[in-house]
Amino acid sequence: MADMPEGGENPLISAVVKRDRSALEMVSDAIRHNQTLLAYQPIMQAMRPQEVAFYEGYIRVLDATGRVIPARDFMPLVEDKEEGRELDCLALEHGLKALSRSPAIRLSINMSARSIGYQRWMRVLERYLKKDAAIGERLVLEINEASAMTTPELVIDFMGRMQKYGIAFALDNFGAKTTAIGYFRQFFFDAVKIDGQFIRSIHANHDNQAVVRALIGIAKQFDMLVVAESVESPADAEFLISTGVDCLQGYLFGAPSVSPPWLEKLRKDSHVT
Repeated sequence: MADMPEGGENPLISAVVKRDRSALEMVSDAIRHNQTLLAYQPIMQAMRPQEVAFYEGYIRVLDATGRVIPARDFMPLVEDKEEGRELDCLALEHGLKALSRSPAIRLSINMSARSIGYQRWMRVLERYLKKDAAIGERLVLEINEASAMTTPELVIDFMGRMQKYGIAFALDNFGAKTTAIGYFRQFFFDAVKIDGQFIRSIHANHDNQAVVRALIGIAKQFDMLVVAESVESPADAEFLISTGVDCLQGYLFGAPSVSPPWLEKLRKDSHVT
């Protein structure tokens, strides 16, 4: 084994720490200067003519040069920190603003169970619901499986309180963790999104086919809409449709775009007419 540098500092660990500190500073600056936005990805109905069912909004930050930074480059560093809660607030505000401006769309926004107890996040939600109670009927809140199971009682209580507004809830990364069935029966989830690890190349993977069929069976037992994430090939889409999934999401149908796709469609339609 190579000798450690004088002073005992591991250069690899030092480089990782420096990189993470730089990314955290970038996110903090973006939050401070409101340099954030959503990238939108369509979620398609599985049955023909495969219209858009709704869109998912992913939080993005801008670095000092104005470059759009995807969540995978910073979210793991901040999801358990104050910055993570602030990003949840900004994502919700961007999403509700988009719903207010475009009454024809439905939109899903990611949240953490920790945001339920975060006063600013709740104020954002309550402000928009007070302004237009019907906006809740077009909002889907996504909570990933691991987050939901950290404080299941808190999540269940929040879902119950939001029912009167018509807000829908989706369980993200379904299958990635073990959800306690006892709690699962009490949640008010309207949809599940099967984790992408089981979806990629599923047409050729018999083990994943068995897992996905089982997950679909559980979801259907509880009358939940089933969304397959990370659909990247026609062969995978064809197999998933045959198993009874309700919606498909992935690069096969479009990458997340910071230009709202519904506005792009309106522009194209206006040029045609």
